[in-house]
Amino acid sequence: MDDATQTAFRARILARLAEIDEEDARGRAGQATVELDQQAIGRLSRQDALQSQAMARATHARREIERRRLLAALARLDNGEFGDCESCGEAITEARLALDPGLTRCVSCATG
Repeated sequence: MDDATQTAFRARILARLAEIDEEDARGRAGQATVELDQQAIGRLSRQDALQSQAMARATHARREIERRRLLAALARLDNGEFGDCESCGEAITEARLALDPGLTRCVSCATG
């Protein structure tokens, strides 16, 4: 993989990390503790709030996983290992990395 392609992948990864940070900032309110005040909201409204809170936490967890994968991809870029399959050492196609720069395995190794 040439330097220009690596630079493009780095920019794309950094842009996605910034998006994740923005999404986390917007999602913090949804993860806040749901107050138990039966006079302020009814039982069903509280259940809806708890469900929304659980969904916000699950979404945050998925973003954290994506963040870790992208940070690992940046580390592989720095080490010169980006685009190499961690299992067999063969190159992962650029088209596959364009879909998900956090991938660590080629199609053959990923499918078993």
